[in-house]
Amino acid sequence: VQLQASGGGLVQPGGSLKLSCAASGFFLDYYNIGWFRQAPGKEREGVSCISSSGGYTSYADSVKGRFTISRENAKNTVYLQMNSMKPEDTAVYYCVTVLPGVVGGECILKPLGSWYQGTQVTVSS
Repeated sequence: VQLQASGGGLVQPGGSLKLSCAASGFFLDYYNIGWFRQAPGKEREGVSCISSSGGYTSYADSVKGRFTISRENAKNTVYLQMNSMKPEDTAVYYCVTVLPGVVGGECILKPLGSWYQGTQVTVSS
């Protein structure tokens, strides 16, 4: 049972990247999934989550309007489209299962499962 994040890299400010989170050993269909990130010297923070059906999402204020989370259960994959990127988006990005359910029309951006290898995203000119 593992979640593998990929798609990171170096991008200029204002640019875009699309991260993927692929599951192995289990089906993502039943789980709410979240993206988290950790910058050097900072605590890990929640970025976005999506419900098992894809019908509910949640975003951190710092990424609202710039990032979009989506999922393709048939491919057992969750995505994070990042646009208008800023240097402060630089971090290692992780995907993880999050608490089940929906509150106030949003999924709950609290980690539930184990942490696996993340993908490095660097925004710099």
